[in-house]
Amino acid sequence: MTSATTAPTTMLVPDFPFSYDNWLRHPAGLGELPSGTAGTEVAVVGGGMAGLTAAYELMRLGLRPVLYEAEQLGGRMRSVPFPGHPEYVAEMGAMRFPAAARSLFHYIDLLGLRTRPFPNPLAPSTPSTLIDLNGVRHRAGTPAELPAVYQEVADAWEKALQERAELSTVRDAIRLRDVTTLKAVWNRLVREFDDQSFYGFLATSGAFQSFRHREIFGQVGFGTGGWDTDFPNSVLEILRVVFTAADEDQLTIEGGSQQVPGGLWTHRPRELAHWPRGTSLASLHDGGRARPAVTRLRRIPEGIRVEDESGAARGFPAVVFSPHVWALLNRVDCDPALLSTGAWTAVERTHYMGASKLFVLVDRPFWRDREPGTGADVMSMTLTDRMPRGVYLFDHGPDRPGVMCLSYTWNDDSLKVATLSARERLEVLLARLAEIYPDVCIRSHIIAEPLTVTWETEPRFMGAFKSNLPGQYRYQQRLFTQFMQDGMDEAQRGFFLCGDDVSWTAGFAEGAVTTALNAVWGVLNHLGGATHPDNPGPGDLFHELAPVELPYD
Repeated sequence: MTSATTAPTTMLVPDFPFSYDNWLRHPAGLGELPSGTAGTEVAVVGGGMAGLTAAYELMRLGLRPVLYEAEQLGGRMRSVPFPGHPEYVAEMGAMRFPAAARSLFHYIDLLGLRTRPFPNPLAPSTPSTLIDLNGVRHRAGTPAELPAVYQEVADAWEKALQERAELSTVRDAIRLRDVTTLKAVWNRLVREFDDQSFYGFLATSGAFQSFRHREIFGQVGFGTGGWDTDFPNSVLEILRVVFTAADEDQLTIEGGSQQVPGGLWTHRPRELAHWPRGTSLASLHDGGRARPAVTRLRRIPEGIRVEDESGAARGFPAVVFSPHVWALLNRVDCDPALLSTGAWTAVERTHYMGASKLFVLVDRPFWRDREPGTGADVMSMTLTDRMPRGVYLFDHGPDRPGVMCLSYTWNDDSLKVATLSARERLEVLLARLAEIYPDVCIRSHIIAEPLTVTWETEPRFMGAFKSNLPGQYRYQQRLFTQFMQDGMDEAQRGFFLCGDDVSWTAGFAEGAVTTALNAVWGVLNHLGGATHPDNPGPGDLFHELAPVELPYD
């Protein structure tokens, strides 16, 4: 018999605790279309993880997805090779994936991709971590090796979670997939904390009365690093991450995360309806290429007309839209009837986090060299309150080049470098890191031009990922539940939103996958299909799992 202590934690999101991983694995499949609909074209806008997941599963159901992509397949799963060294990549977007992301790992495993532990601060696989805070440096291999104040902060966080958010109860319910308990506790927390920021939650917790403790927690945090850039956001956003272990036991994909959406584009499923064996998404597209960027969406009697940059226009009975929802405001000329007024308001209110990264390729993992006298590594995974904020080290072996993420920053820290070129950023970062490691010459080891990104200035993205501010739960609920269209006016059906910013766990590829599966169920239902009775989908169980509704008036 499985107990809460032996069952694994999954990203079973408490707002809508549907077991997508079980739905995917069931031998009955995701559903079946009525006769006569096989081969029907369905537009899928966006070739990131959500778009490719939706397109892949729609193909397996026997439909013909027509994929539109403005740039390159992958979206924010963007793995950029270093010039002259294509075997080494910089992960510009998603780079670490929690083992709890069971639906995402369904596809990672399907493609046979290899993973390894991500070198997070103080993780078991990370040789050492250096914390540089207020000019004082501490190096440790485990949390126990840090000064007592860091343990005090960790204890304060645990105490706040247990006393104010019933951490143990929720974690146990998630492990056991005890939906009744999970919904009872979470719905109460939503009502209590929707209007409270993350910082407000800390500041009103008895365990965090010390500003020093809040400052350390903001700069250092636990698990994946500091949390202060999330301080203005709704505390519900943070609780979802903590409850589902999304910030723990994280893995990186060998060879780059872009292999996942790219792999789904070329993968030939063993089991699929209608299409002959050997069919892939690429083979269903002329020249194996997606259609160009969508420029216009209009309602027509037959469904929705999609126009693209080439000037071509085609009508579809259903459209799945996966890019950031802001693209509907400024990149695509949209028919107002595409969404309800409430959904448009939610799109307008969407709040995105910014993020910047800078990577360099070095001749070898020199950070493993030993300091004279101490015998410690000359460099460590680094958390600092200076401009770099987070430094991550990727070791490919002692005689091979290594990859360094010299800076990973969010929001205000990201904007500090947004107007700088890659070269200018590198110079600034090297100067700041020289203050932390005065005896280490990083520059002498760099063997390729730096690679960098700022997601808020990327014109097709305008941000790294969504994160709700206090009071925005109602907007998130509207976007997430938009795939349920049976109660809508007939003129508003057939257009399905998905992507991690539509999910309850924005910024995680798991949310992109699960909302894509919602859209797949939506299209299946819209075209008159149905799931197998032994394997109900998210829409079939929606009313018993639905997110709690908060009063509006």
